[in-house]
Amino acid sequence: MKITLAKSAGFCFGVKRAIEIAFKTAKKGAKVYMLGDIVHNEDVVRQIQKAGICKIERLSQGKGKILLIRAHGECKKTFAQAKKLGFQIIDATCPMVREIHRIVKVMELAGYKIIIIGDKKHEEVRGISGQLENPAIIIDPAEKLPLKKLQGYKKACVVVQSTQNLEKAVKVVANLKKVFQQLKFFNTICRTTRLKQKEIKTLPKQNDLIIVIGSKTSANTRRLYEIAKSINPRSFWVQSKDELKKGWFRKAKTIGITAGASTPESTTQQVISQIKKIAKNQKLT
Repeated sequence: MKITLAKSAGFCFGVKRAIEIAFKTAKKGAKVYMLGDIVHNEDVVRQIQKAGICKIERLSQGKGKILLIRAHGECKKTFAQAKKLGFQIIDATCPMVREIHRIVKVMELAGYKIIIIGDKKHEEVRGISGQLENPAIIIDPAEKLPLKKLQGYKKACVVVQSTQNLEKAVKVVANLKKVFQQLKFFNTICRTTRLKQKEIKTLPKQNDLIIVIGSKTSANTRRLYEIAKSINPRSFWVQSKDELKKGWFRKAKTIGITAGASTPESTTQQVISQIKKIAKNQKLT
């Protein structure tokens, strides 16, 4: 059995940077808090909690405390509230996400209506929208254009959640061009996401079976799985080695593997080791 691991598998720059900042912050000696999880991966979250960083639902008195801003970013109201409450803020927002924040603020000041292509409930999307003075129009690529919401605006600026499916985002933009007289589109899908999606369009064609590794809460991992499944029906999404099933690998000579942007290398290697054990046992029997 031949196993091919995608070159782009695993942590992206933004996630790796956020985790490094988190561990460095935990060593400062002060109490460190975080609104939500630093990234969408249960293994990473456990490591962060073990380091002493506490997850909270809302802000309270922050004197002598540190608030760690996670990779997905936060709205500006959260920053203002945290400062008012006395928190020291350490910002681990992904630089690519921070660039999206900059773009929407500049374009809103220039008079453009801001449109975000992304998952409406995702933390990154809420953080982007939360940079604005006026509500953004959020468009889920899986849904129809909200034409009523788009009426009354002559010019619009479109940005994309950094982990979105590029092909779907481009289709949405093509439809938006029919609605607005003036439309500025910024392709803010990050380089790593584009590379991962490019590879996952090739791997399913070259292998009998595909394994996508990552948390079921991870949006970018879900999109990798969806692309793989649409090309090769023998595509499976696992969170850990324990979810692998022996039956998947019968008569599979080649296996392609990729992992989401928040999946640790250790998890990927555990999955690969388990696949090798399954292959060896099948050969022996």
